[in-house]
Amino acid sequence: MGAAILHFFVLSLSMPLNIDRNQYQNLTHLEFLARQVVEGFITGLHKSPFHGFSVEFAEHRLYNTGESTRHIDWKLYAKTEKLFTKRYEEETNLRCRILIDLSGSMRYPERRQEGAMNKLEFAMYTAAALTEMMRRQRDAVGISFFSDQVHFHSPAKSTRAHHTFLFQEMGKAMAQEGNEPGLTAAASALHEIAERIERRSLVVVLSDMFDNTAAKDRLFSALQHLKFNKHEVIVFHIADRRTELEFNFDNRPYTFVDTESGEEVKAHPNEVREAYLKEMGSFLEQLKIRCGQYGIDFVPSAIEEGFNQVLLRYLIKRNRLY
Repeated sequence: MGAAILHFFVLSLSMPLNIDRNQYQNLTHLEFLARQVVEGFITGLHKSPFHGFSVEFAEHRLYNTGESTRHIDWKLYAKTEKLFTKRYEEETNLRCRILIDLSGSMRYPERRQEGAMNKLEFAMYTAAALTEMMRRQRDAVGISFFSDQVHFHSPAKSTRAHHTFLFQEMGKAMAQEGNEPGLTAAASALHEIAERIERRSLVVVLSDMFDNTAAKDRLFSALQHLKFNKHEVIVFHIADRRTELEFNFDNRPYTFVDTESGEEVKAHPNEVREAYLKEMGSFLEQLKIRCGQYGIDFVPSAIEEGFNQVLLRYLIKRNRLY
């Protein structure tokens, strides 16, 4: 179903939106863009042949057989022939924790053209869009930033003030991007976060999953730790398809720079391409296999494919759980 559905949800940030200036004037830049992304996604969802795969946002949720009929919205039933109950501000359906990798490798690639993003920017905008979706669904959301340590770890709440706070913190992290390289030690950071999540949650990991530790088993063990603590986990593996996955460079010598250590290697792409693709393929295959063994959803997420791939997979996962 995934490939077929994705065909109908190509993100278009240029699509016209009816924007109420008074409604948006107090929003941060990141929150404003997140709302545009989510509204475009919902519009595409409703216009697609999969319109029955619905999103119950705002003040309504589907009626469950056996519960009180007191809060059924009969006017909405007359329009849709479906039973919905009115949802109240304090209701929370799901608790979600978004983990965002701030390490140096996430600052790749350098912007090749106007409007292009690196992996960290893609992760931040994705997290902002997910936060906006959860805000509309009255879900509790918390965010953690990590690299070689946990830099920020918020509580999970569903209030409007909390969502505003999260957008502000993501904006600050975006503004600081590039000031410090930041090494990746995802294993130790994920172990710490697993211990700090107080209640069972859906954990969304936005990372390229590169780790400077020699033993990959430590990284896999950290992912297993999250599952051991009864969390549902989705790993969105963020990558630049053209260069990181396909190693598609022009036919000329390059100086390759490690964005975390600063180490430089001069090489011709044609001479190292086969070895690189073999190592990258082996790493991704191990990651997929281990995630499958642990019951973790592993989702390849190329920057070039846009945000909808992530929003849709999150929505499918949420609907299965709740």
